Amino acid sequence: MIPSVLPTYNRAPLHFVKGEGCWLTEEDGRRFLDLGSGIAVNALGHANPDLVKALTDQAGKLWHVSNLYEIPNQQALADKLVETSFADTVFFTNSGTEACELAVKMARKYWYEKGQPEKTTILTFEGCFHGRSSAAIAASGSEKMVKGFGPVLGGFKTLPWGDHDALHAAIDETVGAILIEPVQGEGGIRVLPDQCLKGLRALCDEKGILLILDEVQCGVGRTGRLFAHEWSGVEPDIMMVAKGIGGGFPLGAVLAKEEAACGMTAGTHGSTYGGNPLGCAVGKTVMDIVSDPEFLDGVRARAGLLRQKLEGLVAAHPDVFEGVRGSGLMLGLKCKVTNLDVVKAGYDAEVITVPAADNIVRLLPPLNITEDEIGEALKRLDAAASAVTKASA
Repeated sequence: MIPSVLPTYNRAPLHFVKGEGCWLTEEDGRRFLDLGSGIAVNALGHANPDLVKALTDQAGKLWHVSNLYEIPNQQALADKLVETSFADTVFFTNSGTEACELAVKMARKYWYEKGQPEKTTILTFEGCFHGRSSAAIAASGSEKMVKGFGPVLGGFKTLPWGDHDALHAAIDETVGAILIEPVQGEGGIRVLPDQCLKGLRALCDEKGILLILDEVQCGVGRTGRLFAHEWSGVEPDIMMVAKGIGGGFPLGAVLAKEEAACGMTAGTHGSTYGGNPLGCAVGKTVMDIVSDPEFLDGVRARAGLLRQKLEGLVAAHPDVFEGVRGSGLMLGLKCKVTNLDVVKAGYDAEVITVPAADNIVRLLPPLNITEDEIGEALKRLDAAASAVTKASA
């Protein structure tokens, strides 16, 4: 018989009942150090008191009215995002997948309004992950994502990662946008070099193409800047965010420059729950904390410490690990053994990590993880690696 919960996940046999900061408590009482943050979602840890207060204060006032009316919290969060980013305007969603849908619509509507409706092709890159909706899986172009879900939505062309010649060859009169993650998450913590992002911006400017960045996983302080593209000094035309912006509450957004968003007029898009008072109350609090320069300085300092210690872990277990990659507190351990073996050994060592493509173990701790917790994390990761070595001996 099929379970009452649709079995689309291979779930670990863990039942967490409480969270506090970087820690999760299993129903049997064990305490796990969480280096996954719900896949980069719990940016400020579990049950963060500032976020709890923001949510409960709002919950006692108003939950939902719909976007038929003005929502003060939504306006406040939009103003904060515009103030701290490249964007002129924001649309709120409930997830990164929904943000992808709007980003695609926005780009295509832009060219339609400009009298060039043929510019519908969006270039994407091997290893990308933009969600699991029809548009998002089409954007990935991978057999794993699209097999069995045809006919696949047209208008996407997936290119090899890092192949500049293929990129230039793909540009024709139908290309309207390039969509890319500054740091691939699901694809294996692959960082797009700053010079490549600069080159993409220059290419888009030269060819008259919109640049869409997917910062659903790498944004909101994760790399040590508020948004990952800031390291390169360039700006996108459209950007998707989600995950960390809600600190654990379902929230996403599309940020855009005024020109790029010009086609999205009344009636062209909507969301029943997007930008609701609860989500925006939490999101505004997240942004107030994470956008503070001192907080981001702390993220960079902790990221440097964690990376240094992970390099030592790799050196101590050359039979298990090949190296460390990533940016800020979005790091990956490239494994020589099967990455799932390391993740599962981590469960026994009471430390949570997340697998990714290219045999990577992802480390995505809360941005406010302490130095002591980083030290404890390395002890537990070391124990997990030792267990993997022992099991394979």
